[in-house]
Amino acid sequence: MQEYAPLLLFAVAGFLLGGVYALWKTTKLMAGILAAAAVLAAVGGVLWLL
Repeated sequence: MQEYAPLLLFAVAGFLLGGVYALWKTTKLMAGILAAAAVLAAVGGVLWLL
């Protein structure tokens, strides 16, 4: 499972970025929250690889 953790974190980040794209025109606050979560997931994936 440990070798799949970064891949799963990057997948979650991509999923959240899709939510940001979908919500941007209607709810910018929620899109910002999702963007922050996507950044955290991507940073977690990168740090896991190091």
